[in-house]
Amino acid sequence: MGKHKVIFDTDPGVDDALALYYLVRHPQVQLVGVTTVFGNAPVAVTTRNARFLLRSWGVTVPVHAGAAQSLTPDMPTEDFPVHIHGQNGLGNIDIPEQPVDEPDSAAQFMIDQIRANPGQIRILAVGRMTNLARALQMAPDIADLVGDVVIMGGAFRVPGNITPAAEANIWGDPLAADMVFGADWHVTAIPLDLTTRTLITRRELQAIAATGGAGMQLVADLSQDYISFYGQAGYDGMVIHDCCAAVFLTDPELFRLIHGQVRVLWQGIGLGLTIMNPRDRKGPDAEWADLPLQAYGADGDTDAILSRIAKICGGE
Repeated sequence: MGKHKVIFDTDPGVDDALALYYLVRHPQVQLVGVTTVFGNAPVAVTTRNARFLLRSWGVTVPVHAGAAQSLTPDMPTEDFPVHIHGQNGLGNIDIPEQPVDEPDSAAQFMIDQIRANPGQIRILAVGRMTNLARALQMAPDIADLVGDVVIMGGAFRVPGNITPAAEANIWGDPLAADMVFGADWHVTAIPLDLTTRTLITRRELQAIAATGGAGMQLVADLSQDYISFYGQAGYDGMVIHDCCAAVFLTDPELFRLIHGQVRVLWQGIGLGLTIMNPRDRKGPDAEWADLPLQAYGADGDTDAILSRIAKICGGE
């Protein structure tokens, strides 16, 4: 079996750091590059954070800065979630480098890699979908050339985490998300329906770090305030949204998918709402006509997902 060639589109972000560590440690993943987007922090900060993490782990892959703002018109003003991810996006650990504005090259990097590796590139997107939507705008042909797209995002049968309707990644650029779900490539969303039931406690995280070396200890260190935030919210551990989606890349058999056509509302009180028209539903479907079938992870073996993360991130 060949390695999964992955572009990781991300906004580090504490749980992004765990997902990135999983990708660089997994023997069946070839990390082709990292693209960054605004979300958990401004894009200059998320780009700095991605470079810092990779350098700390001794990993050399290209990092390309991406979108700094939403494609959605008239978006509400959004405050960056410093109460969750810290002022610097990585739990306020010491980071010597300062953020620097870089050219927006993420979408073009995606296009170039997909065209150079037809049918092989898998995109894992765990932030706003803005870079993916811009790549589609610039080069619609990539939808036929990409392997698949896996996203962390959406709330299909549960309330959102930023409004009652919307999960944060989708809410941050709902027009982009609607474009991504509507394109003729295969998208699998790993949404709040599953991720909010996949938790690592402080003790479990430290146990993984104890065998995972200095790289995993860095992830554990930067996660401490994140764990405290989820504890205050009533969770028995930190929710590992993004790493769930990373595990789907390598172990899809651990997930139960529902298939259908997906739309995202990008106006009004339901801004960011993800709606699936299940493939077995009967009835009028004018608003869904000609849309491709996509999927979302409605359920999964959470114990097995956590065990896989522990094995990959904690193995010597």
